[in-house]
Formats: sequence, structure tokens, C-alpha cells
Amino acid sequence: MLRKYRGGEEVGRGTYWNFANGQRVNMGGAGILPGDFGSTYRKFSPLGILVLGPILGLVYATFLPFIGIAMLLKLIAEKVLGGVLEMAGSSVSFRWRPREAYLSGKKRTKGQKKENEDREAGGKE
Repeated sequence: MLRKYRGGEEVGRGTYWNFANGQRVNMGGAGILPGDFGSTYRKFSPLGILVLGPILGLVYATFLPFIGIAMLLKLIAEKVLGGVLEMAGSSVSFRWRPREAYLSGKKRTKGQKKENEDREAGGKE
């Protein structure tokens, strides 16, 4: 049912699937499969596709709730651990924020401004 074919190989009539990229090739008669020798194709009979379709649908429907539960648990864990890590990080970082740049300098009080002016005036004389 699942014979392996390579790209560039001459094949007969049928439907060929490349699982690596999801490409499906329908051959109406004899022809050459697209791609290089590294491309792998599988030939499915129409009966095999009819049997495999509902089975894959059942597997998908069965595991879908588990996927939803796993995503919900991941979201909750990210929210809880993210908050805890943020609190821990803010207490350890000493309020240092490397993403912020103070290009205009620190704000000075009036007393500091007067001292700086006095020093500059004293240094000029």
C-alpha cells in the first residue's frame, strides 16, 4: 500500500504524496515525479485514502481536548511564573533599567545648580 518513490523517477498512474512538504501529485498516466532524488513520495490507493481519512480524523478529534488543556496549563504557568519572576527581578535589580537612556542628564535641585554655578564662576577667575 505504501511504496516509496523518489523525485525524478518514472511512475505510473496514481496519487503520490510528499510528506516532507505536503505536496500531492496526481498522475493521469505514466510520467516523472517532480523534484530531485532527495524528494520522497508515497503512493496511496483510493481505497487506502478512504480508509485512512476517518482514522486520522478520529485521532485528531481524540487528542484535540488534550492539546487545549496543555495550552491552558502553559498559559497559566506563564502568567504565574512570569509574575513571580518579575517580582524577584525587581527586588534584585536595584531599579536599574538598561533599556532606558537619560540623555538630558539627571535633574538637579536648586541648591546643586547654585553650587555648580559657583564652582564654574570660581574656576573662570
